[in-house]
Amino acid sequence: MRRLLAIVLLTACTTTIPKPEMTNETRAKREREHADAIVWLGRRTAYLGNYQEAIDIFTDGAKRYPRDARMLRHRGHRWITLRQFDRAVADLTSAANLIRGTADEIEPDGLPNARNIPTSTLQSNIWYHLGLAHYLRGDFEKALDAYRECMAVSKNPDGVVSTSHWLYMTLRRLGRPQEAEKVLEAISSDMDVIENQAYHKLLLMDRGEIVPEEMLEGDATTLYGVGNWYLFNGQDQKARAIFERIVAGKEWSAFGFIAAEADLHRF
Repeated sequence: MRRLLAIVLLTACTTTIPKPEMTNETRAKREREHADAIVWLGRRTAYLGNYQEAIDIFTDGAKRYPRDARMLRHRGHRWITLRQFDRAVADLTSAANLIRGTADEIEPDGLPNARNIPTSTLQSNIWYHLGLAHYLRGDFEKALDAYRECMAVSKNPDGVVSTSHWLYMTLRRLGRPQEAEKVLEAISSDMDVIENQAYHKLLLMDRGEIVPEEMLEGDATTLYGVGNWYLFNGQDQKARAIFERIVAGKEWSAFGFIAAEADLHRF
């Protein structure tokens, strides 16, 4: 009896199990669903502060789905979080190459806004984070190119104000104030901004409609914009004091914190 059972088990183990037949459309759909699961696992792992683990997840995803730009888009984002700017640029540049000539797609929010309306797309996020990575490296010319591309795919007020904020600061860093002022022409106080109110207010501050002192109780990214206002208006010591205040805080993963940190290294 035991011998017969062993033979049955051996036969079962060595028998090739045929894969289920499916159309190319069905296979593509299931592969997309599997890729979606990897993306969400990586995103949620990062939300918990496990950034290196999230990078490992996206690395595995990029190996499995080398044509899926989302893997490199999200890994690039988390390289920024870990201050690995060169790696971020490499990933996001590759992602930008993958999406050239393709249709854009809405990128679902990890933390839905008050209206539960996603405000960004895959392409806008790739260009936005690539611009940021170049900015943080101090390569403002390349940051400018990326933000120009980002503006071309920013189709709603939230996308316009977030991109305009960094585009404006990049142009000011390049010593091109007249071009920077043109960026502000598209900004108005009545824009229907859902979630990027801080960027909206900073742009209104740059337009002279809000005084910087009204913004000093904001988060790291708001404070970074105020610090830049002082810098652009010849008040370097006030700018430095604000950047130092930011990095003395606890918003370690915020873009404003990372940017202040990078600027202090260059001061």
